[in-house]
Amino acid sequence: MGSIFGKVFQISTFGESHGAGIGVVIDGCPSLLPLDAEEIQRELDRRRPGQSDLSTPRKEGDRVEILSGVYQGKTTGTPIALLVRNTDQRPQAYDKLRDLFRPSHADFTYVARYGFRNPEGGGRASARETIGRVAAGAVAKKLLAALCPGLKFSCWVESVAEIEMPPSDEFFPQEAIESVPVRCPDAEIAARMAVRIKAARSDGDSVGGTIRCKIRGVPAGLGEPVFDRLEADLAKAMLCIPATKGFEIGSGFAGTRLTGSTHNDAFELRDGAIRTATNRSGGVQGGISNGEEINFRVAFKPTPTVAKKQRTVTVAGEPCEVIGHGRHDPCVLPRAVPIVEAMAALVLADHLLRFRSARI
Repeated sequence: MGSIFGKVFQISTFGESHGAGIGVVIDGCPSLLPLDAEEIQRELDRRRPGQSDLSTPRKEGDRVEILSGVYQGKTTGTPIALLVRNTDQRPQAYDKLRDLFRPSHADFTYVARYGFRNPEGGGRASARETIGRVAAGAVAKKLLAALCPGLKFSCWVESVAEIEMPPSDEFFPQEAIESVPVRCPDAEIAARMAVRIKAARSDGDSVGGTIRCKIRGVPAGLGEPVFDRLEADLAKAMLCIPATKGFEIGSGFAGTRLTGSTHNDAFELRDGAIRTATNRSGGVQGGISNGEEINFRVAFKPTPTVAKKQRTVTVAGEPCEVIGHGRHDPCVLPRAVPIVEAMAALVLADHLLRFRSARI
């Protein structure tokens, strides 16, 4: 079902939105890495529902349990199994939706692929599945901190609908980002975003936007030529997050308007190291990290469940109308920030272990 991600640091997620729980098995994590449940819990608390009046009212503590792979506070080198039990599932809320296809959901495509679907919150198609990714990402971050102590993330909501932060070269401290419910470091823009999200909810609608992620301290040499290029794996990691519709790294689509001589990142010797004078490549050249700041952006569509009447068809193909029910975010962006970080950490941890095994 495509539930496995990574090659050396590999994860496999399991569970459904309204089932018994959500979890992940991590294989390939080295032994002797200090790890406890509270470190994982801190990351899960960043994505859990009910954090503010901008998110879904579903009440879940999302408490993680370590089932295997950790002994006396250290990883053993064997598979790490992590589980979060669902405590506020309401499958009956989807009874009226069993016989129709919700617009822009995975209802029809799951039936087309498997001949069957779980209508309760979308089953595996629910964004609740990302609990496993964030839990695994917490372990990946711990590994990255051990192997690359200077590596840091700065990830924030850059735009919501038509409201967008101006371009910035800043590497915003994560504490400043986390101090605002909408997770935008610009206070004035963040306030406007919050108003926009609340207005969409009041209107029974939803809005999308973009998330910017920057990563400093990534060593040069991570990534593989051809198919396993670092930016290709980052793109897959981001585009397999529910609701994503676009990915660009470095200059992205704007770079198409430049000439080669303008776009090129010239090399120079700075502070005793080979660096680039600019970073339009976004920290990756030839599919391999060059030691500069990795800089990418991810686009998220508006949440498809809306409290407005929409046209659709039943499973028999008969025309009908549907109004969204259940507890949903009017904008997924604020809670998606830790998911973007987690997926990026998983990619970097995997490539870092591959790098270390590929040379003396």
